[in-house]
Amino acid sequence: MTINYEKLWGDALVEIELNLSPANFSTWFKNTSIINIENDIVYLSVPSNFVKEWMLTKYHKFIIKALRDLYPNIRGIEYCVTTSANVKQEERNKQPVIDIKEQMGFSEFYIDKEANLNPKYTFDSFIVGSFNNVAHAAAMAVTKNPGTIYNPLFIYGGTGLGKTHLIQAIGNKIKEENPHFKVYYLTSEKFANEFINSLQNKDTYAFKEKYRKYNLLIVDDIQFFANKLKIQEEFFHIFNTLYEKNGQVVFSSDKPPKYIPGLEDRLRSRFEGGMMVDISPPEFEARLAILKNKAESKGLLVSDEILEIIASSIQENIRELEGALMMVVGQSRIKGRLLNANEVKNLLKKNIKPIKTLTISQVIKTICDFYNIEEKDLFEKTRKKEVVKPRQIAMFLMREDLSLSYPYVGQKFGQMDHTTIIYAYRKIKDNLKKDEKLSQEIDTIRNLLYKKND
Repeated sequence: MTINYEKLWGDALVEIELNLSPANFSTWFKNTSIINIENDIVYLSVPSNFVKEWMLTKYHKFIIKALRDLYPNIRGIEYCVTTSANVKQEERNKQPVIDIKEQMGFSEFYIDKEANLNPKYTFDSFIVGSFNNVAHAAAMAVTKNPGTIYNPLFIYGGTGLGKTHLIQAIGNKIKEENPHFKVYYLTSEKFANEFINSLQNKDTYAFKEKYRKYNLLIVDDIQFFANKLKIQEEFFHIFNTLYEKNGQVVFSSDKPPKYIPGLEDRLRSRFEGGMMVDISPPEFEARLAILKNKAESKGLLVSDEILEIIASSIQENIRELEGALMMVVGQSRIKGRLLNANEVKNLLKKNIKPIKTLTISQVIKTICDFYNIEEKDLFEKTRKKEVVKPRQIAMFLMREDLSLSYPYVGQKFGQMDHTTIIYAYRKIKDNLKKDEKLSQEIDTIRNLLYKKND
């Protein structure tokens, strides 16, 4: 089959452009083109080594997804530096075939085909802080006694906080120490797609046998199972088979099992039957340590002052933190000098989404949705347990996250005396120190609030 390279790349660019700002798209994708496709490897022409590095570290996932949507057989991409995007056909054939691991550097996108693990995700490269130390300890414990302790292990938390890194580190560590173990990592979406394909191909037996052979199964983004009852049923049986033969199962999700909608009780009980730990947004010191580690691992020269500015500007998402670092380094290379503090602040201000201010109505609606109560109930004078707790949490968050005064919060709750607000605030704050379930609930509410506010 003859492939029109120009059309393929043009169609891919349309999709890629949707994910980027106009300035970034114009800067990085100008003078790029497909110069060859050989053995399902796309050879992409880029104008400089700097653009090549930026493509690899920043935009590779967007590029390969856009191309695979149009041409599913693609196995990988080679970025070739050429003086012109319009390379003659005879020059295309002279492009060297470069080992994909070497081309991509530090195994950033190389995947172990057998286990579907990325070798860059290790415990050595995982920064531990108060925000994730419990999850890290649980993960390490699993590697020492797979199948016998913390089984299943369920790690949950917001987007970009390192869940995928941690659960894949478990797989890489166990593979290293137990070479005979059969280990496999996948997303719940991939599991669902494979199951649907097996139904269409009338080959469900092979599908079931594939997953029942593993000693360690790692499933990412388990929230994708929400409301998919047939897929949940199939996974339930596979989980039971693995569990009964002491196979270790590890899950990640953006929320605890209890708050995944449409999740069958029997599957939820399996998820909750082992160890559940959360990863919260990192504190400033941890964000700074993550940036320093990233800079050192890539050999980047960035001053502590600049790293502190980045760490102060991005508070919720580790991936955004690392992306901001690469953006600052990229702009420094373009200018041929290190950016000063003011330049970095302006750059981040222009390119990083500002943290929007939460509103009282957002807090109230999210809490009522979370606890499945009517908003009007929250403001009625009632001592029903199912209302009192959400009301006190609402008061706590208004004070803690919105920095509202006690009297002002009291006004919002029907001229309630401010001493009642103080009592509610202190009660929730004190209970958070000893009530793990309450802590998980408030963490989840905050995740929902800030996710909605993106």
